Amino acid sequence: MAVDFTTILIVEDEPAIVELVTFALRGAGWNTVAVSTTAAAWDFIQHRTPQLILLDWMLPDQSGLRLLSRIRNDRQMQEIPVIMLTAKTMEEDKIAGLDNGADDYVTKPFSPRELTARIKALLRRKSPEHAQSLMKAGDVTLDPISCSVSLSDQKIEIGHAEFKLLKFFLAHPDRVFSRTQLLDKVWGDHVVIEERTVDVHVLRLRKALKEAEHLIRTVRSVGYMLSEK
Repeated sequence: MAVDFTTILIVEDEPAIVELVTFALRGAGWNTVAVSTTAAAWDFIQHRTPQLILLDWMLPDQSGLRLLSRIRNDRQMQEIPVIMLTAKTMEEDKIAGLDNGADDYVTKPFSPRELTARIKALLRRKSPEHAQSLMKAGDVTLDPISCSVSLSDQKIEIGHAEFKLLKFFLAHPDRVFSRTQLLDKVWGDHVVIEERTVDVHVLRLRKALKEAEHLIRTVRSVGYMLSEK
């Protein structure tokens, strides 16, 4: 599936809630897509992997809990962070949501600021490459919000694929990744790209980083890593 680094999927059938959540999330710098049924949500995530899902419990076609179980039982989707956003406030409901795989549980009415804070905390915990704060290594700084990279405080030109690759490396410093792992984590395992294409993007990334190219290390017979050591 294609990985979208900025999209949050809102699965909610109340237009007023959709409007409120959309406004809050876009204000925090994320893109949003809203659907009103579990069927539409499933269709969406078949084609694009959202950064996170906000999931209502009570939906027109079936319960959000059933969709959550379906997501958690799918190998390609089971790692997507999911926050239940629901009017069901009983303790047993919350336990059921968390037991079925929800990462967090927010009840209506809710504070948009608290919801945004919870999303940021969950993304930091589950997917550090999706963090919105500045990412640094040596003289290289990546700004996820403006999608820019600076070297010694001077912006540099960098391609979209190389940006995604650098962002992933910065989120996982000092860890070696094989070409297959990078294809899966950065491009998504549905994309038909040969492993050697990763080598091309690594070369382009090093070229873009100029004198900081040494940060991207080749580990012979294994893959690549980012390290300041």
